[in-house]
Amino acid sequence: MEYGFVLPRGDARTAAETAALAERAGWDAFFVWEPVWGVDAWVSLTAAAMCTERIRLGTMLTPLSRMRPWKLASETATLDNLCGGRVILAVGLGALDTGFAEFGEATDRKTRAELLDEGLAILTGLWAGQPFSFQGVHYTVQPTGFMPPPPPVQRPRIPIWVVGAWGRPKSMARALRYDGLLPHVADLTPALVEQMRTAADADRDPSARPYDIVVEDVTPGDDPAAAAAKVRPYADAGATWWIESPWDYGDDHHKVLERVRAGPPTV
Repeated sequence: MEYGFVLPRGDARTAAETAALAERAGWDAFFVWEPVWGVDAWVSLTAAAMCTERIRLGTMLTPLSRMRPWKLASETATLDNLCGGRVILAVGLGALDTGFAEFGEATDRKTRAELLDEGLAILTGLWAGQPFSFQGVHYTVQPTGFMPPPPPVQRPRIPIWVVGAWGRPKSMARALRYDGLLPHVADLTPALVEQMRTAADADRDPSARPYDIVVEDVTPGDDPAAAAAKVRPYADAGATWWIESPWDYGDDHHKVLERVRAGPPTV
């Protein structure tokens, strides 16, 4: 089991300082969220990259359905080169109440799913290098030789975690095509994680990289035994990442720092 921490709120300087603290405290990854309009996730992660050496850096999560995939391909590859191959990209449809309608983004679920699928195909295709072309319902891409950027450091690609709605075959099939599952379920239990692990192991090529199953929740930083007791059943069931997600902390950055400083809930 590896352990990440999500910064619930803060600017790029706050992200950099918190990521550096998280690295010193033993966390394996540091995440920021990517809003429709707000503090830019990739600027924040770039600032964090300049203050860290080991910790993985990523989003939790990127709503790819509302983004230009070639722009995201540029940002992620650039950051992966800057930080020496430490980027994780988490993607999903995104939460509609974060400003989709207000800024004229697509809100229809079927359309957003199509945009997500096409966006992932373009993203991974551009990472692989030129020549690359794509023809879809929403996007058309032709090969270009105009100053193509260097590919990501990580091979075969930057790890992509995808939201998968448990019980929805199309959603789960999408997640299993990539590198990790962010389960979307009303009540995630270790028993469900075990079912997800079984499904993932049965579906994937044994020669592929190990498949991640990601659990998001909170643990008490002042009670290591209780924290470990909460995490252990998920680890035993086959989860590979625990993401400490203190969204309820809001603007209480002192509380955020206390939890980061206490370190991950290792088992």
